Amino acid sequence: MTVKLMQGNEACVAGALKAGMKFYAGYPITPSTEIAELSAEGLPKVGGKFIQMEDEIAGIAATLGGSLAGLKSMTATSGPGFSLKQENIGYGIITETPCVIVNVQRSGPSTGLPTSPAQGDIMQARWGTHGDHSIIVLYPSSVKEIYYTTIRAFNLAEKYRTPVILLLDEIIGHMREKIEIPENDDVEIIDRKRPTSSPSEYKAFKVQDGDIVPEMAAFGEGYRYHVTGLVHDETGFPSGNELVADKLLNRLIDKIENNKEDIVTYEEYLLDDAEIAIVSFGSIARSAKTSVDSLRSQGYKVGLFRPITIWPSAEEQLKELGKKMKKIFVVELNAGQYFLEVDRIAGKHTKVNKFGKINGDIITPEEIVAVVKEDQNA
Repeated sequence: MTVKLMQGNEACVAGALKAGMKFYAGYPITPSTEIAELSAEGLPKVGGKFIQMEDEIAGIAATLGGSLAGLKSMTATSGPGFSLKQENIGYGIITETPCVIVNVQRSGPSTGLPTSPAQGDIMQARWGTHGDHSIIVLYPSSVKEIYYTTIRAFNLAEKYRTPVILLLDEIIGHMREKIEIPENDDVEIIDRKRPTSSPSEYKAFKVQDGDIVPEMAAFGEGYRYHVTGLVHDETGFPSGNELVADKLLNRLIDKIENNKEDIVTYEEYLLDDAEIAIVSFGSIARSAKTSVDSLRSQGYKVGLFRPITIWPSAEEQLKELGKKMKKIFVVELNAGQYFLEVDRIAGKHTKVNKFGKINGDIITPEEIVAVVKEDQNA
């Protein structure tokens, strides 16, 4: 058993290396820089490659290229860089190129407060790139969870042949906690499906045997195929045919939305007898959990629902939460982004309130307790 005092960003790199990351391309930006630094240090030790690109756009482009060449690939950034990566995230979605994109959020918009925490990229993670699409976005709340969630991000990227976004926030990225990693950790590692056909018969976007995710060959190993951001047929070449477009774009959505049971994860805390639920995630879920304990000690029946998979949302679970609770409070370090999703789903059944901040300050347990008590005593 390896026991370490580990930073969140450090745990992200450790998890990536455990998952088999062999390529990292990016551009340093606070508060994610340690991920680049530690990847630069760790990758050569496992036969991997690190490259610092000239900007954020080049960083995601090179990451996609590394993946197409057969390497498990990752990049990391923060809000302004995440904005710049959006076009190529869309390119990764339509070309079905697996990779992990880490966004250690900071306060914005624009340059904002570079060293202050925020959770302001929730909706950008979902809808930042244009067009109809689905996306997988994960959001851990502890250093240990960052380690295992990073592994899971790679697994989901490889399994569903898609970019996966790992959201952290400055607090989670920079905090240090004790983490125990077994020497012979038997955590599941998933690799992309390799071609079963010969190079001459291979079609990079062909669905086989009812599996909605195509097999994937690496460039440079004899399988030649076309990659384009245009709508394309199963050979990869562009097509303006409406039937081809309908089939491709709906398949890209369905391979995620039809597999929510496998993708969506969450934590429930003291919800069995609760009448009030707090919905929170990332670092603020830690404050929320403490506030639940405090409110319970004062006689309030409060519980916590913590989404770990932010997108696709835990729609069925949030719907049931709305049916059971007298009220839901969505607590997040923004002006109410995830509140919109919770209210859309659970607001049909119960009252959904929001509480957030956008000034670069954290939300404390005491503030959450005060908000709930004020509402209940009104």
